[in-house]
Amino acid sequence: MKKFFRYLLLIIGILLLAVCGFAAFVAVRGIPHYKAEHIDLKIEPTPQRIAQGEKLASMLCASCHYNPNTGKLTGRELTEAPQFGTIYSRNITRDPKYGIGKWTDGELVYLIRTGLKPDGTYLPPYMAKLTHISDEDLYSIIAFLRSDHALVQPDTAHMPLTKPSFLTKFLCNTVMKPFPYPNHTIVAPDTANEVAWGRYIAIGQLECFSCHSHDFKTNNYFEPEKSPGYFGGGNELMTPNGQKIYSLNLTSDKETGIGNWSEADFVKAIKTGIPPGNQPALRPPMLAYSRLTDNEAKAIYAYLQTVPKIHNKVDRHVQ
Repeated sequence: MKKFFRYLLLIIGILLLAVCGFAAFVAVRGIPHYKAEHIDLKIEPTPQRIAQGEKLASMLCASCHYNPNTGKLTGRELTEAPQFGTIYSRNITRDPKYGIGKWTDGELVYLIRTGLKPDGTYLPPYMAKLTHISDEDLYSIIAFLRSDHALVQPDTAHMPLTKPSFLTKFLCNTVMKPFPYPNHTIVAPDTANEVAWGRYIAIGQLECFSCHSHDFKTNNYFEPEKSPGYFGGGNELMTPNGQKIYSLNLTSDKETGIGNWSEADFVKAIKTGIPPGNQPALRPPMLAYSRLTDNEAKAIYAYLQTVPKIHNKVDRHVQ
């Protein structure tokens, strides 16, 4: 029996050494680098694309990159998900040194699709990878970033370097890798199909499921519907002043979700931030999507009605 326990302790010791060794390797290695592909692409900045790009960027890019001190997309500290470390979004104005002024269209598209910068640096999960957005909508965002709009005028402001947490390093060395660049054209669905259109807006354009599913760490970004707690809310977020807030359950469960909301209730809530009844108003990091049309908001509502109900009561008070 003593011999058995000696062997057991030896095995446990070896396992502990292996775990500690891997942890040290992850801590020292940090976030891995990869080989980035070269994408030869030149996007025509038509007025239609710039207008659509402004709309999408104001709802998507600005939520992370807008800095109220500069009034431009010069980046800021991202306090919403502190589990990933001390994170700063980057300057994405047209400044050639501190912004993206020297980036090619192909480099920008490749980064947004895969998470890889031209030098092979991988941007972890706090940088959204627009896997499901249509090519045309993505081209529109790039056209806007190249435009003369005030938000992207060249600016030399720049943020400190990001300090990723051990969790971020661990995830990037194990389960989180760059997304593959699409090998086919991605086309938005016909707007006549309201449910398909709503799914596209909620997943492809705005990535609503990312915050409104159970946890950033367990989201399935390739097949969003397989994310644990898909649209069931409860994901821990942070307000700008460091208080905890949990995302709303957007499934149609009548007790814990939005099953008692009418279409009009949902449209008003998502566009103005004011939900029905005595429920708390929407608060940062969730912003009101005032740029959505009523039909777009209705389409999202129609899609959410098809999402399986999840009974998950979320405390919506700031903690």
